[in-house]
Amino acid sequence: MLEIKWLYEFILIIYGASVMGYFIDFIQFNRKANRIAFWLLSMVWILQTFFLLFQLLTKESFPVLNIYDGLYFYSWILVTFSLLINRFFRVDLLVFFTNLLGFFIMLLHIGATAQLEETEHGVYLVGELLIAHISLALLSYGFFTLSFIISVMYLLQYRLLKEKKGYKWLGRFGGLNKLDKLSFHTITIGVPSLMISIILGVVWAYSSGAEFYWYDFKTIGSIIVLLVYMIHLFLRLVRGYQGRAIAIFNSAAFLILLVNFFLFGTMSNFHF
Repeated sequence: MLEIKWLYEFILIIYGASVMGYFIDFIQFNRKANRIAFWLLSMVWILQTFFLLFQLLTKESFPVLNIYDGLYFYSWILVTFSLLINRFFRVDLLVFFTNLLGFFIMLLHIGATAQLEETEHGVYLVGELLIAHISLALLSYGFFTLSFIISVMYLLQYRLLKEKKGYKWLGRFGGLNKLDKLSFHTITIGVPSLMISIILGVVWAYSSGAEFYWYDFKTIGSIIVLLVYMIHLFLRLVRGYQGRAIAIFNSAAFLILLVNFFLFGTMSNFHF
């Protein structure tokens, strides 16, 4: 059982990294990120296929006879489709959403299996889902905070240039274009991190039997934060917002993040 537990965790780590890679490629048109994501997803497919063959040989039946095995096979199918689409069709948005759904289905399989077993192995696995949920949420908040700091630096430098003073400090800030790109890159990493964290949190809540409510303040707040930063990416990529305008929006988005972290956290019956 221990070996299966580690296999599950290894698959989830690689799968999550692949989802983030495809998201970065979709947002930034980064072909290097796409290649890395493709090979990570290929590793996931190999491990999943190995596990399917192992189940087939040990149980002497195809592992689709119950909902738990069916979820795993469903995830394997989505991974297979993702690889084929990425290799032959290059529809980046379709690949990303297929992978995101496959990752969610894989988590459902793990959570349902752990809940069914009700063993020490299952308890540890569910507990580690919670640790991963919290860690990724805090990691995303870290990237959003860094993006906020960069935006503040952008606005300060913009003001100094406009008022034609403080030139001796300008070299310490970095160029406006550089700051604008750095802020964009950090948000590009933060958004998929928070997205995966929310998925992990939902699966953990249902797997652990905790009293989870969609209308919980912290849950709603986290979804709002995710939507706000997705709007940030939409404004930049689709509407063409850059520079000072997007820096101001980023600063306002960070205030919403702070409200969620400090205020909604105290009003939540589910989160700390």
